[in-house]
Amino acid sequence: MSIYESVESSDSRRHLQLKSPVSLEPIGELVCANSEDVAVAIAKARAAQPAWAATSMKERAAIVQRALQLVLERQDEIIDTVVRETGKARTDAMSMEVFSVADSLCYYAKNAEKFLKPRKRKIHGILGIAKQLRILYKPLGVVGLITPWNGPFVLVMNQAVQAVLAGNTVVAKGSEVTPFSAKLAETLLLDAGLPEGVLQVLLGDGETGAAIVEGGVDKISFTGSVATGRKVAEACARQLIPCTLELGGNDAMIVCADADIDRAVDGAWLGSCMNTGHYCCGTERIYVVDSIYDEFLAKVLEKGKQLRQGTEHGWEEDVGAVFWDRQMSIIEAHVEDARAKGATIHMGGRRNPDLPGLYYEPTVVTEVDNSMDIMRLETFGPILCIQRVASEEEALALANDSEFGLNGNVWTQDKEKGYQLASAIDTGSCSVNDMAVSYGVPAAPFGGRKQSGVGQVNGKKGLRGYCHEMPIVIDRFGGKMQNAYPYSAESAEGMRKLMHFMWIKTPLGRWLS
Repeated sequence: MSIYESVESSDSRRHLQLKSPVSLEPIGELVCANSEDVAVAIAKARAAQPAWAATSMKERAAIVQRALQLVLERQDEIIDTVVRETGKARTDAMSMEVFSVADSLCYYAKNAEKFLKPRKRKIHGILGIAKQLRILYKPLGVVGLITPWNGPFVLVMNQAVQAVLAGNTVVAKGSEVTPFSAKLAETLLLDAGLPEGVLQVLLGDGETGAAIVEGGVDKISFTGSVATGRKVAEACARQLIPCTLELGGNDAMIVCADADIDRAVDGAWLGSCMNTGHYCCGTERIYVVDSIYDEFLAKVLEKGKQLRQGTEHGWEEDVGAVFWDRQMSIIEAHVEDARAKGATIHMGGRRNPDLPGLYYEPTVVTEVDNSMDIMRLETFGPILCIQRVASEEEALALANDSEFGLNGNVWTQDKEKGYQLASAIDTGSCSVNDMAVSYGVPAAPFGGRKQSGVGQVNGKKGLRGYCHEMPIVIDRFGGKMQNAYPYSAESAEGMRKLMHFMWIKTPLGRWLS
């Protein structure tokens, strides 16, 4: 059974029938934008961009503030739409798709002007006496934004708002699995006063996304798989345009001997199963020091007995449905590979037999190692993979033995030790005594190492990443140019003497630096 299936149509566009992962019943038809639709959208964005870039930051921020109020007023509509398409637990939908969006909108509306304000920079050395340097943040133009199905509303809103606050226009595409959640971002921002053409969210599949990448935009921001991200990077390199790529992870959790075990157990379950395990910085590998391993595992299993699945639980559902049948196949394959190679399945390890949709039971696996797909690849499901280690040093070595490096977390009551361990993990970001909260902190730049991506989003750096940082050097005093033509032996000797005076005879050059 597929969450979407092709259906016959009378036009040139691809039509897909969407189904609910909860009930497997039809929930709507998706008409995919074709290459001509993409071209029209990019042309519209290109035409709208100069006028939008000419608006003041105060005007742009006011629209984002209104969008914040609409998110809060329409939160039930957002949650209902997201849950209908994904099957995620309602509390996950509220925290990821409403709270984090509201927090992000508030942060960028308040700080964008400060982050992007033209600024003066001191020029070092003797040149600083005669010249003045200003840094200007100019919008890139039209940004292409491609987002996945696991955070269908938040990932469009967060990146689109940063791009438009920087003065760009945006042509975005959400996943074909969750198109209507992504479209809500455009609807809401238009209702908040964003002019037509500044943000367009197209409905479509991979072919639609490829058309955006090849459509002549000025930057691509992509979140998705390593395989597709590599194709995006190659296309951007060929066109000589920048891109940011967030490509998933296989994040490690290190539980030290002095950890607060109850808190770490809560962190293990939430880090592994929040959003049904469908988030890129979710916990996929748990390394527990031998001296507390047995107690930790016992408490994990006891906690797991309390978890609830199924929409009949309403707001008390803990772990929702798997969003996409293709992801269900990956989860099942990874668990079966681990089982075949000697892993122990303590609980779960199967589809929930009591529910009709794409539900996979919360699962605890031990006796795992790096010969198993579940420890090497991104499983993206509600699975706790727990490995006993002799020491924190062994845990750190295993944490770094991965082709991914997006996030991680360390659990210890010694905060300085936690900081040192976190800093030693070869990953884009890390948390101490919490599951991966980095993306939820707007001030924190977010991005991966190794195959987890290229570049960073969010924070001051992310916002400036939607700009060209343009230096303008201004002469202070005027008059005759130094070293103007014609050159002469006399002027060359004068420069030789100046260098000797500044950096050999006196410390003047160092003082001016």
